[in-house]
Amino acid sequence: MKDHTPQSELKETFWDRIGDINAGMLATPSDRARPMSHTLHDDDRTALWFITAHGTDIADAAKKGSAATYLVACQHNKLYATVEGALDVVTDPKTLDDLWSPVADAWFEGGQKDPDVCLVRMKLSKAEVWATDGGAKFLFEIAKANLTDAKPDMGDHGVVTF
Repeated sequence: MKDHTPQSELKETFWDRIGDINAGMLATPSDRARPMSHTLHDDDRTALWFITAHGTDIADAAKKGSAATYLVACQHNKLYATVEGALDVVTDPKTLDDLWSPVADAWFEGGQKDPDVCLVRMKLSKAEVWATDGGAKFLFEIAKANLTDAKPDMGDHGVVTF
């Protein structure tokens, strides 16, 4: 892994790739990690959004402004990340409308007007990111490393701040 990729370039790669990923594992300091589907809002490069139900661990943590960690591992999009931030609840119907999707609709009988719907924002503070090259490049690097005893170059790695 290249640990000297400029932060701005690695951050741009993070945003380009995470938009094509459907889910990760969201955890708070007091609750175990659980699978959640994130959404991006417009050109906001400071937050990930989640739609959950009131009364869930995530909704309760967001109401308290809890810290959170979101783990993403996607071989297809060649992105692996540990994302840190803080949760809060947003009660803006326009934002909910913008973020509503068939995935969210499957969980709520009353659609986005369902009283159980809780819109959670994760304001990002930092992320450790691994952006790989994947595919043939991965195989080449493994073969080269085995022939030369050199470490394979698996892509870019670093910590970005938001």
